[in-house]
Amino acid sequence: MHYVILGTAGHIDHGKSALVKALTGIDPDRLKEEKERGITIDLGFADLVYPDGLTVGVVDVPGHERLVRNMLAGAGGIDIVVLVIAADEGIMPQSREHLSICNLLKIKSGLIVITKADLVEDDWIKLVSEEVKDFVKGTFLEGADIIPVSSKTGKNIELLKEKIREVALKVKPKLTKGLFRLPIDRVFTLKGFGTVVTGTAISGSISVDDAVEILPANINSKVRGLHSHGKSIKTAYAGQRVAVNISGVEKESLSRGDVVVLPERFSTTKAVDAKIELLKDAPLLKNRSLVHFHSGTSEVIARIILYDHDELKTGESCFCQLRLQSPVISMSGDRYIIRRFSPVETIGGGEILDSHPGKRKKAEGIEDLKVFENGSLDEKISMKIKKTGMNGMPLAALEGWINADVPAVKDAVRLLKERSIIVQSEDALIHSDLVNSIKEGINKILNRFHKQNPLKTGMPKEEIRAQVKIEQKIFNSLLNAMKDVVIDKDLLRLSSFRVSLSEVDKGIETKILNMLEQAGFQPPLKDELLTAFKMQPKQLDDILKLMAKQGSIVRINETMYITKPIYEKIFALLKDFFGKKKEMTVAEFRDILNTSRKYALPFLEYLDTQKVTMRVGDVRKFLLKG
Repeated sequence: MHYVILGTAGHIDHGKSALVKALTGIDPDRLKEEKERGITIDLGFADLVYPDGLTVGVVDVPGHERLVRNMLAGAGGIDIVVLVIAADEGIMPQSREHLSICNLLKIKSGLIVITKADLVEDDWIKLVSEEVKDFVKGTFLEGADIIPVSSKTGKNIELLKEKIREVALKVKPKLTKGLFRLPIDRVFTLKGFGTVVTGTAISGSISVDDAVEILPANINSKVRGLHSHGKSIKTAYAGQRVAVNISGVEKESLSRGDVVVLPERFSTTKAVDAKIELLKDAPLLKNRSLVHFHSGTSEVIARIILYDHDELKTGESCFCQLRLQSPVISMSGDRYIIRRFSPVETIGGGEILDSHPGKRKKAEGIEDLKVFENGSLDEKISMKIKKTGMNGMPLAALEGWINADVPAVKDAVRLLKERSIIVQSEDALIHSDLVNSIKEGINKILNRFHKQNPLKTGMPKEEIRAQVKIEQKIFNSLLNAMKDVVIDKDLLRLSSFRVSLSEVDKGIETKILNMLEQAGFQPPLKDELLTAFKMQPKQLDDILKLMAKQGSIVRINETMYITKPIYEKIFALLKDFFGKKKEMTVAEFRDILNTSRKYALPFLEYLDTQKVTMRVGDVRKFLLKG
């Protein structure tokens, strides 16, 4: 099956709805007031089905200037356009505005239909045709077929059907392998079914019972049923007009502008970086102006920040950021339209280049936006991952960022990995330039630390992570890949680093050992050592920690240390005592060491922590046998 969306365009009362009915047999005017007044107020829908399986969904848009916002809600998924111009009136204001909108949306093909041909002579139609040819010069409709028709008499209706078929078959199919997106243009309820939303599926596919997310409404649901072109279907594909029966959602919770998407792939945005093109007859656009922003079926107020420009003149273009008052769903590669804040009129539009930009100052370089505008898929992905920073970008988020087929995105990521341009850490993709920069940063931090703290075996991991400012998972993954960094529990050190004492510190080490050895079971406390050697507490702490780590002394507690030989003597005396008795009091321990309670108690508490002894009431038992 081949699905194509056709949109009508043209001034009010030029016969668009009558033409759709003549082509399809379906009256697109669905509202009571539309039928009563004979004017299309909102979007209308019909379908044109060909014997070979080609199905053309028709979106009939209102032509009145005050209803262009409704026209824009239906224009986002259009593949081809039929520009309708009435033979008795010729080119009118909305003929111009609709054509400008279609140009800005980069619709690539279409036809021109001169309606109400039964009301004028053939010579007049020739004059109107010449006028139309000049009108469409320089647009996508230059050189398009111009077909005079009469919806009343049926003149050339069959010819128009065939011409539509010819153009439709040349349309490049939508992204059926992309992520499913359906911007909602209508919400209603059906008795026995509940809430139904309609729209044009602009990418991907979805099936009955699939889970969906509706954004920015932030609603999770599932597909209860699907209809397209009047038929119940099991799966809907990009390019189809689709009605989705949403399970368990109230109609009042949804509105035009919401988007039905796959869960956990998309996130809303309140800013987009874009390329803006002003129409040739648009007024001057000043930096920071308020505008109406239209993308998909959404319309929000936005403030436009012009990059490298204080103002934009008629027909000019530049990069910009649109800061939105309300969140929307968009992807890089989507088209958008802007209209003046007041009076409301279409003035320009363009392509969204980055749907989730970081904060950018006006003076900041815009080289990344040039890549997003003209680069290949892998260049765009590489740049986006680089701009995301060291916390990385999950693959799912990347797929929801760019309007491309998911397999193409995955292939681009695979190639970038093979070329060592990006790396994967946990679930995040990180640019290798950033990874290398952070690795260099960690090395510099450790080098500086080792120079300032030659007696410390390493720097706390969390202190380093706080300095490089990256998430815990990614930091750990990065450390595991660094061969020149040693992880020692919660400390890090360079693999080339060795703790070493200066000549002065070596002399102090020798004196400490002599002093502790001579004191035996009554060692000087740390404060006494500080007084004896007249040194800074940090310096003494570092020396004592290193000596304890090397095994020349034993740390009893924060203030007390003994030499390894003294500890071995204590252990030997204990073993000898417990060879004769099963229990020992503090007094007995004090006596065998010939020391005071001031030293005996800390020794026993240390032995308890080392599971050499165990306190039971007021006595100790020996835990080591043999």
